[in-house]
Amino acid sequence: MALNVVMMATGAFALPGFKALVGSGHNVTALITQPDRLNPRGKPHPHPLKEFAEANGIPVLQPESINTQESIRKLQSLRPDVVLVAAYGQILKAEVINIPRLGMYNLHGSLLPRHRGAAPVQYAVWKGDKKSGVTIFRIEPKLDAGPMIVRMETEIQPRETSGELHDRLAEIGAEALLETVRLLEAGEAKPLVQDETEVTQSPKIRKEQGLIDWSQSPAELDCHIRAMQPWPNPFTFLHRLDGSSERMLILQITPDHSLEVSGKPGEVVQSDSRMLVSTGNGVIAVDRLQPAGKKAMATADYLRGRPLTGGEFFSPEE
Repeated sequence: MALNVVMMATGAFALPGFKALVGSGHNVTALITQPDRLNPRGKPHPHPLKEFAEANGIPVLQPESINTQESIRKLQSLRPDVVLVAAYGQILKAEVINIPRLGMYNLHGSLLPRHRGAAPVQYAVWKGDKKSGVTIFRIEPKLDAGPMIVRMETEIQPRETSGELHDRLAEIGAEALLETVRLLEAGEAKPLVQDETEVTQSPKIRKEQGLIDWSQSPAELDCHIRAMQPWPNPFTFLHRLDGSSERMLILQITPDHSLEVSGKPGEVVQSDSRMLVSTGNGVIAVDRLQPAGKKAMATADYLRGRPLTGGEFFSPEE
């Protein structure tokens, strides 16, 4: 028998799963999503979830707060068997959590209990994890702590940025949502309590955390640079011998083992057709970069237009 399903989501991470649910044969009775927001030019931000819902005749609710009595009454009136949550962006009170007959479940972009919090995908890349995945758990008042229903894992690829991993996990998340609904419908869900001894946190990333620390090892730099893409982007400042400095994004690096001698962290130690930079423990080659106000480019192309002579260095300060 088809279940009455309400989707509570806002971000792009939820879109593949929402589409899969709508096409699954279950009765998706509503999308609850954040109110429309305006960009600095006063125009609404794109909202692909809302657009897809409206195109498929699914009612859209956009309360400023889901926890008001009015919002609670509207959710109750939908008589949901299950509410599925993904990247919604609001804290849910117990009165909301207890409405659906079979429970409220959240799609989380990590292998819980590792990386609880707002930025699990970025932290998986930043901390050098070899694998990531998604977890669907029953929502309880404590953040990301409820019993797990479905876990699906995948290996993190060597060159993968957090943005690329995010998009892959969103597709895996669609499979996980369908499996969750199947288990609940069949009465086969077997909740697994999270091991609190394995908990790590992944708080929201701040813009300043994109700043590159050249005293780190090549492996640490690589993880940081991939984790900070597409936001807030890994940035640094290139200082030239004439005293000028240039803000720059470093988008891809490779450890280089050809040089036995290195300089101080951040020092450019070779800059002909390649740019080799000393770190806290070894040398890396900068493969791709993006000068301020320019497009991303191969480092070789940058050096042809703005060659370095030696002695230049990167640092956190302008």
